[in-house]
Amino acid sequence: MELNPLEQALHAARALVMADLVAGDVAEAEIVSMVEDAVTERRWWVEQWPQGAEFVAGLIAQDVQDALLEKYGRWPLCPVCTEDGPHALDVEPELGPDPHWVCTKAAVRVAPVGGLAGIPGR
Repeated sequence: MELNPLEQALHAARALVMADLVAGDVAEAEIVSMVEDAVTERRWWVEQWPQGAEFVAGLIAQDVQDALLEKYGRWPLCPVCTEDGPHALDVEPELGPDPHWVCTKAAVRVAPVGGLAGIPGR
């Protein structure tokens, strides 16, 4: 069975966010359920606005980040700033293609969404 382009975008976004969770060693069952919930909620969104399919990875990353903040705390923690105490990375652009994790304090791109495993020291 071949997936339609919207389902392909959702599955790709899920894989990217899961890769970042695995890189941070936080891909526990309850957290994976948060990813699934975010994908389910964004499925409706992308069905209403198919042109937004290229934005769904960043949105799902933000949704999971928000859900984790409520239950567990900040994620992913910034690997760049070591002096000021732990703080989370942000997704930029908030609504756009090619989402990246960025440190707004240091004003640097840290990694693309899905690329946290490639960060030295993680």
